[in-house]
Amino acid sequence: MPFAYYDRLSPARKRIYRRSDAIGSLPIPAGLDVTSDVSGVRAALACDARTLVQRHSQAIVDRLAARYHVPPIRVRVMARRPSDDYGELHGFYEPGEGRARARITVWMRTAQKRQVVAFRSFLRTLCHEVCHHLDYELFALEETFHTEGFYKRESALANALLATLTSLP
Repeated sequence: MPFAYYDRLSPARKRIYRRSDAIGSLPIPAGLDVTSDVSGVRAALACDARTLVQRHSQAIVDRLAARYHVPPIRVRVMARRPSDDYGELHGFYEPGEGRARARITVWMRTAQKRQVVAFRSFLRTLCHEVCHHLDYELFALEETFHTEGFYKRESALANALLATLTSLP
């Protein structure tokens, strides 16, 4: 069932939306080993170490891009989330243009209380933004929409990364 904004889309954009919605799974690439970096993000958030969060996040995204055979993505981890009347921005994806790499920006502190975000929330946000990149580069969608299929792909990726922590001693 499409989200409410679907009715306001042009016929061409509705076709893209339906294509996105039809992709209900995201196979995790064989041989993906991000356990130490997922653990590193968790530890760095606990220590409020922004540069380490960024380093481990970049390593995760680099491995995902390589295993999915898509162009690389630059990751920026910023301190406090921006906010406005609509709420706080958790992450932001900017597609690559020309020779410029695509970029993901994620924030590690809440806007109001300025607290370090929960590890699972941070990792899910990172996965969400990676899924926007995959929509363009892996699935060749002309636009990336928040569809039920998109959220299923995001959840599959986030759950796979979180599951790596259960393999730690």
